[in-house]
Amino acid sequence: MAKAKVQRRLVLLDAHAIIHRAYHALPDFSSSRGEPTGALYGLSAMLIRIIADLKPDYMAAAFDLPKPTYRHEAYKEYKAGRAKADDALVTQLQRSRDVFAAFGIPIYDKEGFEADDIIGTIVEKLQATSYKLQPEVIIASGDMDTLQLVDDRRVRVFTLKKGITDTVMYDEEAVKKRFGFAPELLPDFKGLKGDPSDNIKGIKGIGEKTATTLIQTFGTIEEMYKALKKDRGAFLKAGISERVVGLLEAGKEEAEFSKLLGTIRLDAPIDFSLPERLWRETADLAKAEALFAELEFRTLPERLRAALGKGIGNRESGIENEKKKSKNEKMEKLQATSYKLQASVPSPSQPSFNDALQTAAISPEELSETAVALWLVNSNLTDPKLDDILGFARTRDFKKAREIVLKELRKRNLIQVFDMIEKPLVPVVRRMNEKGVAIDVSYLKKLSKEYHTELAKREKAIWKLAGEEFNVASPKQLGVILFSKLGLKAKNQKKTAGGALSTKESELEKMRELHPIIGSILEYREFAKLLTTYIDTIPGMVDETGRLHANFLQAGTTTGRMGSEKPNLQNIPNHTELGKRIRH
Repeated sequence: MAKAKVQRRLVLLDAHAIIHRAYHALPDFSSSRGEPTGALYGLSAMLIRIIADLKPDYMAAAFDLPKPTYRHEAYKEYKAGRAKADDALVTQLQRSRDVFAAFGIPIYDKEGFEADDIIGTIVEKLQATSYKLQPEVIIASGDMDTLQLVDDRRVRVFTLKKGITDTVMYDEEAVKKRFGFAPELLPDFKGLKGDPSDNIKGIKGIGEKTATTLIQTFGTIEEMYKALKKDRGAFLKAGISERVVGLLEAGKEEAEFSKLLGTIRLDAPIDFSLPERLWRETADLAKAEALFAELEFRTLPERLRAALGKGIGNRESGIENEKKKSKNEKMEKLQATSYKLQASVPSPSQPSFNDALQTAAISPEELSETAVALWLVNSNLTDPKLDDILGFARTRDFKKAREIVLKELRKRNLIQVFDMIEKPLVPVVRRMNEKGVAIDVSYLKKLSKEYHTELAKREKAIWKLAGEEFNVASPKQLGVILFSKLGLKAKNQKKTAGGALSTKESELEKMRELHPIIGSILEYREFAKLLTTYIDTIPGMVDETGRLHANFLQAGTTTGRMGSEKPNLQNIPNHTELGKRIRH
């Protein structure tokens, strides 16, 4: 009897999403050389788990690049609300390419496109190519943006539900169960309700529940508006309120544009084809182990060897294994959930990672005080972590490290500053973080309505001065109006990396006197920035008690002033009248 052909499996890795999730899920590990390694450890552990559980025949990783994408070109405020990535995260994103190389996983990226677009394009290319047996695709990601690519049994998404150990596999049935409609309708879902994480607006006033009802009743956004044009009363008969119908009518362009932003592209200009050899035939265990030794990941080589053994076995239960919790996973969960006060991954000459976890009994108060003391010694070392303290003292023993830092304070005649000013402030800052800041949400909502009205007025004024309607938030479209249609150009006008004349605020200021449209554009941008960054964002961060819990940093700046993050409240502008009104 002839052997049945085995369907090959391709695992596509959303590198950025996985690394971001690992960075925020794990403590701030670092090597004995001071290199941050927490996200790299999480990534490596995730790859080992994928090899063991999913048993891939082929693997490929998709990366974002730091330069703006076509979405940023179309919509300047795309992802504008996101905080700047920590230096430690940026460093590990760059270093992660070494991890993929060590695992023998090829990397795909393309300027102007996001990792999701790269993944979508690979899926499209596979389905457009004739194979005797079409390979199964599993997308491994740290978020759910790629769920729109799920396609019955051909494409599934393996995503992190919580931390780096709690995962879920989405096929078409699972997506329908989660959202109430098919995967291909997820861009329409974003088009209606928006996506705050990417700063995609959607239609203001339409939330998840209403968006779901509309999609379940009428289908895509295009079908929705076709039905609305044909028979408005059908919406009311279907139980859609007059208010929602009005929102739909007023928000057609916003819905269509938001859907466009939320749709994964399938045409990124990349070359991809399945390699002739299977991944496990080209995997170089020695190369991966050498990198683990360099990063001081002592437990991972053994786990990788075990995973490679599993990875060449029977795949029949591969997906079922995804739901099981092995002993390694439990240890991984212990490491992932261990409080950030625990010691970082030690060097090979030091006790094991697990020993360090068990012996590092550090009180939060002592850690906070010692961090502030170290900052007094070196103010360039802002918001010091445990690894910074241990690295400065050149010891893995926190109590010894604390003594060394305090001794250095005395040596520099700073102990009085510490005892009389900084140390008493530590519990105060802790209480500030716990209590939070009272936010007048109703005031911000009122201000939002006013500023959105003013924003719309500026937009219409710009259109009138330009002689046509266009997307004012798009640098590309704005450039066509200013430089091609109106023929404006300032002296020493700078260009973008792509060679186009820049429409940055500093460049527009140079042209302010050339045409009245420039003043309107600058005003439009100020309203848009205040709305997207503060007024429309902060209310969503307020808890049920009406308070915003930012993270106040006693040792967060080099100048000695207090700092804050998530969000940075000090960045709320006060140099313009419009900005001052936010502070109320």
